[in-house]
Amino acid sequence: MIETTITIALLLMLAAVTVGIVRVRGLFAAVVLLGVYSLLMATLFIVLDAVDVAMTEAAVGAGVSTVFFLGALYLTDTVEAPSSRGRFLPLLLALVTAGALVWGLSDLPEFGSPEQPIHKQGADYLARSIPETGIPNVVTSVLASYRSFDTLGETTVVFTAGIGILALLRRRRGEGRN
Repeated sequence: MIETTITIALLLMLAAVTVGIVRVRGLFAAVVLLGVYSLLMATLFIVLDAVDVAMTEAAVGAGVSTVFFLGALYLTDTVEAPSSRGRFLPLLLALVTAGALVWGLSDLPEFGSPEQPIHKQGADYLARSIPETGIPNVVTSVLASYRSFDTLGETTVVFTAGIGILALLRRRRGEGRN
């Protein structure tokens, strides 16, 4: 019961921060709110017993992304140009997206239910890991064998982001020499 209450409270705070992000006009305030959003998501992941995802969200979402955004704001103007559209269009889009996600989740089994697919199909990784892959570490076998294409995609995204940052930093350093 207390876990459900905490989860609902975190989801309400996430909704409030989302509305704040959409409504705020200053870029600095938007970056700070995005950092708060990431920290709330990390906390929610901890409550849902996904500590590995929570640590990644805290490090990448709240940590590295916030630092990069603040660095970009330091190099640019911190005030957003006035919008020619109404201010309610982004909020409407966020509400429609949230409604679609809630509708999509409505068909799932109850949280913690033994009828969830993960309990029926994925629970035997421990028994199947060594005979099927020959890798003695279950985590490595899942990431390198069962989910190898997913891991390759994630690695490609991180590598591409790193190359992009290096290219931007090199370009910025080259501009200072002229």
